[in-house]
Amino acid sequence: MIDNPEPVISVAISKGRILHEALTMLHRAGLAPKDDLRTTRKLVVDTFSSNVKLIIVRSEDVPVYVNLGGADFGIVGKDILLESDNGEFYELLDLGLSPCRLVVAGKEELADDNSAFNSGKNRIATKYVNTTRKHFARKGLHVSVMKLTGSMELAPLCGIADRIVDLTSTGNTLRTNGLVELETIASISARLIANKASMRLKHQQMKEIVGRFEHSVAGSGSDA
Repeated sequence: MIDNPEPVISVAISKGRILHEALTMLHRAGLAPKDDLRTTRKLVVDTFSSNVKLIIVRSEDVPVYVNLGGADFGIVGKDILLESDNGEFYELLDLGLSPCRLVVAGKEELADDNSAFNSGKNRIATKYVNTTRKHFARKGLHVSVMKLTGSMELAPLCGIADRIVDLTSTGNTLRTNGLVELETIASISARLIANKASMRLKHQQMKEIVGRFEHSVAGSGSDA
């Protein structure tokens, strides 16, 4: 009698900074990719764990793949989770990768001046449209949100927005362009998320992978 093969576990991970910062953590977890992710054109990559594969996707697509079962796990920034309409997954673990802040920024004269919203200075440029609307709605402030995908700092400089909502780690780019942080919306870092059905149907294998990531996160703390 042939035993049932061990189910394959797939991990969707966002391209860019998170992917490169996650490599050390993946190595510690025994999930290092067999291909060089800096040069390979593969979108599905085998790891040194025989039943685990990495799926390389755009950051905005990670929650979609996990939500729809295209991936069992996902590694993605908290900013993407806040913005996503696809919330049918478990957020399991803060991996501590790519730490930064999601902030409201603008010219210094707008600091601590909510009355400016009532005088029409309520235009906000951001790629995080949903998060921005929810944030200001909780404060009871009406804002006009425009979606941009490029350098947000340019919008106030050109007069098409009064404020921006964007990610920052040091604030240097904001200061260089004459802007200041007005408030912090959320602290951001990479999170491990999981498909709900996979957590039931592949429970033992999923639990093992979560344990590896927990051990890897603990190891990254001891490296500091």
